[in-house]
Amino acid sequence: MTNPYQGRPVEILLIEDNAGDVRLAREGLRECKLLNNLSVADDGVKALAFLRRQGEYANSPRPDLIMLDLNLPRKDGREVLKEIKEDETLKCIPVVILTTSKAEEDIVKSYSLHANCYVTKPLAIEQFINVVRAIESFWFTIVKLPPRQ
Repeated sequence: MTNPYQGRPVEILLIEDNAGDVRLAREGLRECKLLNNLSVADDGVKALAFLRRQGEYANSPRPDLIMLDLNLPRKDGREVLKEIKEDETLKCIPVVILTTSKAEEDIVKSYSLHANCYVTKPLAIEQFINVVRAIESFWFTIVKLPPRQ
């Protein structure tokens, strides 16, 4: 299969406050088939500043994919998702909810806010790494994404 990104790395924004989960995501993405750059925001306010290229994030790359935890400090993932999907310049970026919550309420709310998919984080380290690899594989080798703006 050819790389639709034509030699450039795919840009992934992980919005996650748990340092251990960030480390596992990095490990999983390091072993993926496509070259990728992982940026991390550890709270919802920083994530939106990154996406809007505000302040210290003025030169941040536009992500091809966002992996979003729901339980974040300062501004939770539900609020971040709502703002992303209401923003004309951001709403086409796929958002994968990657969270520990299995609550039906969170699943329904996420999809009602136009999340592109909802994935519950496995507790086992190897399973977590495999989930990250599967997300990368699905979104960057199977799905056809809109071009970067």
